Amino acid sequence: MSSVSIGKQVFEVQARALEATTARLNGTFDQAVNMILETSGRVVVSGMGKSGIIGNKIAATLASTGTPSFAVHPAEAYHGDLGMFTGGDIAILISYSGETEEVIRLIPSLRHFGVKIIAVVGNPDSTLGRNSDLILDVSVEREACPNNLAPTTSTTVALVMGDALAVALIERRDFKPHDFAAFHPGGSLGRRLLTRVKDVMHTDLPICSPQGSLKEVIMTITQVGLGLAVVVNRGFIQGVITDGDLRRALFNYNSLDGMTASDVMTLSPLTVNEKEMFADAENIMLRANVTALLVVSEEGVLSGVLKLQDASKVS
Repeated sequence: MSSVSIGKQVFEVQARALEATTARLNGTFDQAVNMILETSGRVVVSGMGKSGIIGNKIAATLASTGTPSFAVHPAEAYHGDLGMFTGGDIAILISYSGETEEVIRLIPSLRHFGVKIIAVVGNPDSTLGRNSDLILDVSVEREACPNNLAPTTSTTVALVMGDALAVALIERRDFKPHDFAAFHPGGSLGRRLLTRVKDVMHTDLPICSPQGSLKEVIMTITQVGLGLAVVVNRGFIQGVITDGDLRRALFNYNSLDGMTASDVMTLSPLTVNEKEMFADAENIMLRANVTALLVVSEEGVLSGVLKLQDASKVS
């Protein structure tokens, strides 16, 4: 069998496992979300080996989306890191067999501290399953490993279960892009989410009057280089003229002699307030299939031009 065929087989096995888990998802999942929402403490995730790696990712995703969370290695917890737990915490313990020694040994101490336990387990009747408050069943028919031994399909299902919890919590908390930005201030993502329109807009404005000739309009567009001219009267926007507007005028009229900016401008162009987030303005342009927005102040006066290509400034 070729490597490509083997790869496709792995994808198919794991996709079927995810579909089966989807079909099993029930009210217990909703209870788990509610339990996390109602806790006064943190979500502490723990697992051994590959499950521990999945637990690290789940904890990181929860923490970055508004749910205070961190991961604890179960062996380290048993040797002192149990001090990280408080009575208001919730423990998400991950063990496919439900019999992982290092994880099971945590249960008596967690019960002593009053920590509630959500088990992410493949065997609900296991020791972990029987001693948890809630069970999230991540059982799979088989691993993608040809020997049915290496954690492959089971870790994928556990990871997606964690993502499902995180996304459900995002929705329930009404977690917005600006909230996300607060947890991701570094890197290009943080810059995109924290940048406001006024930080990147062009302030060398291509302005012309409603009575300006088309020659003046063309000169304005050419000199400023933004591909448009804004028709302004006493600071307020009357319309916009793009390269496309000029081409349409050439096509629709036999002669452009005597025509003014007001004759060819597009009325009611899209605008955005200078205090809006750049990411929101970018979405407006993408949805409207335009490459520029006129930027206005709180008073509605033209203050800049925002181009879709300005995304490169904050990436």
